[in-house]
Amino acid sequence: MDRTVEINRETAETRIRLRLDLDGTGTSDINTGVGFLDHMLELFAKHGFFDLKVEAKGDLHVDAHHTTEDVGICLGQALQKAVLDKAGMRRFGSFSVPMYESLAKVDLDVCGRPYLHFETPLHHGKVGDFDSELAEEFFHGFVNHSGTTLHINVPYGTNQHHIIESIFKAVAKALHVATRLDEHITGVLSTKGSL
Repeated sequence: MDRTVEINRETAETRIRLRLDLDGTGTSDINTGVGFLDHMLELFAKHGFFDLKVEAKGDLHVDAHHTTEDVGICLGQALQKAVLDKAGMRRFGSFSVPMYESLAKVDLDVCGRPYLHFETPLHHGKVGDFDSELAEEFFHGFVNHSGTTLHINVPYGTNQHHIIESIFKAVAKALHVATRLDEHITGVLSTKGSL
């Protein structure tokens, strides 16, 4: 079963090409024009064992908001298509990742119901040129277009780079667990018979 998807999205604000292979080895080729976002997507691919290619052109003369949100949207669309009918998939994933003084705890359900809980000590600061609040915007775009229920909790942390990095790594690890195919699962993992 090939779970590789390509997404092309073009708006007045961004042009994005994204390719996701859920069953990859963690290779990536990322160029969004937003250095910190590139770094987060590279480690997302590496720690989730996803092959990910992203080429984005956005209105960076305004700021990185549209590019960051729209890449999240495209990643969500890719996931939604790659999981097909979700047959045989574990569906749930949880993972905690420490990053020095920060700890991210992620629980998710690839169920078709988009929801984001984002509880972190992030404030309106910057990591380089990246506005820290854009991390939440990225994941809003992702859940709304993947149909994922995603709970992100960072009970403590002070360094904004560490907080955001621990979040992306934890989401990648939890998503890897949730999207694995399990021989013990017949059809979809739901008493309703569909997701």
